Amino acid sequence: MSEEGPVAAIRAIHEVFMRTEAAITGPLAELGLTTATAQALWALDPDEEPPSMKTVAARLHCNAPNLSFVADQLTARGLVERVPDPRDRRSRALVLTTEGAQVRSRVMSIVVEHSPLSALKPDDMTTLLSILDKLGLG
Repeated sequence: MSEEGPVAAIRAIHEVFMRTEAAITGPLAELGLTTATAQALWALDPDEEPPSMKTVAARLHCNAPNLSFVADQLTARGLVERVPDPRDRRSRALVLTTEGAQVRSRVMSIVVEHSPLSALKPDDMTTLLSILDKLGLG
């Protein structure tokens, strides 16, 4: 029996995720990164104010201890720094270092290059982004 509607869409989205993750594991390892550390780098936009650890955890849909573990790895590599959060000095924010911004850019290129979505024509990508925007994901 073939799947329809939301089940088929969710299965397809999951397949895109799984294929992308499988394809990027090797290239990320060459950079000394795991999927989790790469996702954390992706969550840090160098063009915006440094996000708090709480904000980054929310972006990654993970809890504080997991983010602390990942942040420790990135800090040890010199890719991020923990700094006082300018909005709440009791909290810490994550800031990309110069090297971290370069590695983040490479991570984004690797993910785009290896994603099945990269095969979409520009009009199809525009349509997909419009649909994702309707879901609050764009």
